[in-house]
Amino acid sequence: MDGLFIIVIIFLILNIGLGLIRLWRGPSIADRLLTTQLFGTAGMAILMVMAGYLHDLTLLNVVITFNVLSIILVICLVQVWKKKKEEAS
Repeated sequence: MDGLFIIVIIFLILNIGLGLIRLWRGPSIADRLLTTQLFGTAGMAILMVMAGYLHDLTLLNVVITFNVLSIILVICLVQVWKKKKEEAS
């Protein structure tokens, strides 16, 4: 069972690595926004898997906090994106 946790964590880290490549090559702000959301989601998933592996429920509180911060970040980035789009028009 320990091997399964490790495989899932490695998969999620590879997912973040591929997201970094997409972030670097992303032609638009929307691509970068989605990649930022991917980092938050994958990071939370890693923490959730670690909480199950370590039997430590306090990590789930950290995941909930990161989730709230991730939502606030996306709202702020969309607002900045709208302002830049309006200024360009």
